[in-house]
Amino acid sequence: MSAATKRLIHLSQYALGRGFAALFHLFEAEQNMRTAGALGTMFARFGAERLLRAGVNVKRAFPEMSQADANQLAERSIASMFQLFMVESMLTPQRLHALNWTKSIKLGTVGPHMDFLLSNQPAIFVTGHCGNWELLGFALAVLDFHLTALARPLDNPYFDEWLLGMRRRRGLSVLSKWNATQELQNIILEGGRIGFIADQNAGDDGLFVPFFGQMASSYKSIGLLAMRYRIPIFVGTAVRETDRLKYRLEIVDRINPEDWEAFEDPLFYITARFNRGIEDSIRMAPEQYLWVHRRWKSRPQWERDGKPMPERIVKKLSALPWLSPKDLDRLIHPPKLEKSPAA
Repeated sequence: MSAATKRLIHLSQYALGRGFAALFHLFEAEQNMRTAGALGTMFARFGAERLLRAGVNVKRAFPEMSQADANQLAERSIASMFQLFMVESMLTPQRLHALNWTKSIKLGTVGPHMDFLLSNQPAIFVTGHCGNWELLGFALAVLDFHLTALARPLDNPYFDEWLLGMRRRRGLSVLSKWNATQELQNIILEGGRIGFIADQNAGDDGLFVPFFGQMASSYKSIGLLAMRYRIPIFVGTAVRETDRLKYRLEIVDRINPEDWEAFEDPLFYITARFNRGIEDSIRMAPEQYLWVHRRWKSRPQWERDGKPMPERIVKKLSALPWLSPKDLDRLIHPPKLEKSPAA
């Protein structure tokens, strides 16, 4: 595809998106949420491959759930995905202000951590593709807790610039995840806070830790930054309570340096623990998770080679205090599950 053709496609997509956004602004936000949810339900029922993938992933996470219930949850999650991308991502930066945030947001379990949030100490904030992950950064910015979010640039540069502009107008800094190591270090040294969406598949060379009873590939950068600068990691989520765009902010876990320093492999411990925190966030509202996301796509080397889990990995898992013997057995001897269809 030539550069001119690609540019024309991107411009056409951008014009369509802006026109669609303008049309949505003619109606009440709650009506738009219902419309987006209905479109998502239609998409789920006609997009069989994505619905199947989401259903398979739900069963991986909740093996005790019936297939019918898993499929229903998968369908609801796709409807929620449409609501987030079509309505919330555009309305959140426009509706959320310093003078009105209490009308839309409850602080939930944020209170016990307020002293730290009000300080000038650096920290890492972690969330997953659950609830309204965009809202977390905006809410902190509106409350004057400056945060730099690490994000992957969108493939369409016009959409990317549009969304970046909306985010920055509300005080949220966004940094491209590509080649950002030095900038992240500078932010930490200046006492800043960094936000990560941390449930992406990190590929075959990632660090494999438990996630809903199966090993999943995670990026090492979060734990390495926390260890190098001895800064805490907060795991949080913004749960949508109603279609009237009411949310509850929750800090699910706080991982302090003293928590990991006693472990033989602190990087493994940190990465496993924030993944556990993301799990707990998802359990609060599983229908608001992006189950079409291919979280378990990459598999550890021993699985690819058809070998049992190495003893060194079993030892690391056994040291995780929250894993029960049953949890450990499921990780060592994972059940045979249907594979998700390729995207």
